[in-house]
Amino acid sequence: MPEHRFRHHYTQAEARLLLPQVGHWLTEIRLLRQRVQRQDERLAELQHEHGDQGGERVADWVRNLARLRELFAEFSRREIHIQDLDRGLLDFPAFQGPREVFLCWEEGEEDIEFWHDLDAGYAGREKL
Repeated sequence: MPEHRFRHHYTQAEARLLLPQVGHWLTEIRLLRQRVQRQDERLAELQHEHGDQGGERVADWVRNLARLRELFAEFSRREIHIQDLDRGLLDFPAFQGPREVFLCWEEGEEDIEFWHDLDAGYAGREKL
């Protein structure tokens, strides 16, 4: 049996079923990323001003970072690759015939309709 780069490979139907959930996760990641960036800036200001950096402000920042970590871990655990977070571009390991490939999906697309070789990237995608 040939070696493969991924343990799990999705069928188009399996990946399709995950689209609502991964779309929700992408939205949450983006919101948390913005929130953490604002918190980082505020904490840096407080540090510069020698202000209070403890309490609820830091606890909230830590909770947001922990949730971000959980969300990224969920993608990693499922071997779903985030190629571009801002665009919502995802790759799902799959097989196209005997070849190991990625099923390619971009947020806003209604279905998974494209695939590309593992090393080809978005520009090399082809219609399923």
